[in-house]
Amino acid sequence: MAPGFHYGGQALIEGVMMRGPTDIGMSVRRPDGELETTRKRVPSIYSGRLRKMPLVRGIIMLVETLVIGTQALMYSAEKAASGEDGGEMPKGLLWLTVAASLGFSVLLFFVLPLLVSRSLDAHIGSDFVSNLLEGVFRMLIFVAYVAVIGLMRDVRRVFAYHGAEHRVINAYEAGVPLTTEAVRSYSTSHTRCGTSFIFVVLVFSIIVLSLLGRPVLWLSILSRIVLLPLIAAVSYEFIKWSADRQSNPVVHTLTAPGLLLQKLVTRAPDDGQIEAAIAALRAVLEEPAGAKSA
Repeated sequence: MAPGFHYGGQALIEGVMMRGPTDIGMSVRRPDGELETTRKRVPSIYSGRLRKMPLVRGIIMLVETLVIGTQALMYSAEKAASGEDGGEMPKGLLWLTVAASLGFSVLLFFVLPLLVSRSLDAHIGSDFVSNLLEGVFRMLIFVAYVAVIGLMRDVRRVFAYHGAEHRVINAYEAGVPLTTEAVRSYSTSHTRCGTSFIFVVLVFSIIVLSLLGRPVLWLSILSRIVLLPLIAAVSYEFIKWSADRQSNPVVHTLTAPGLLLQKLVTRAPDDGQIEAAIAALRAVLEEPAGAKSA
């Protein structure tokens, strides 16, 4: 185990991905009901020296989540549907998918709230109030989006795998054996969850963007795009700092809203989903028997 390394993961379609110091492990339930576990080396750009530099590591983590996360989701979709691996997604298509996902997120969670708040400018005399309303609209849109997609049966299953991922990481960090029985009682929330990260991004965006006042619309839109990496980098540092200080009541209170928000994106997993999360984590803790390197 790398000194100080925090293991974490991502829910997949009928499976879980876990991130180790240099590798990722993916465990996906095939149509025949069997789990297939794969271990894959992470490109050095995501695990080199830059990954340890404050602020820079937050931007690298964001890119890694988008790129490797998209690859893992596509892999799991193919495995869960047919049991076959269609090979890696062409890089051009991968980056197009990542760009489309990022563009959609910026438009929905940053540009749309801005347009809504600006439509009320005639009734708002304060720049601070305008930016605060924009932030409130941003959070409401995010919560509504998550709640709506959570109504879909397939998404609810992904949310259950998300809960399994958290339970296994919580159990591992508590030092208990990685068995279904031991893991079952642990929480489906975790302080380093991506949902908590998004919540912190939304909060920090209110603070940072409020400093800009109310420039013309095109400049306001540009500022939200340009400053997003910086906001994400600072948010990552806060998540990393707060995760190791949960015993502090002030820190625990500050992170509580993000933990509460996780209830929208996690479900109580069944034993098969916990089994997949355990297999994925074991794949990056040690080379498991029967696993293949990709």
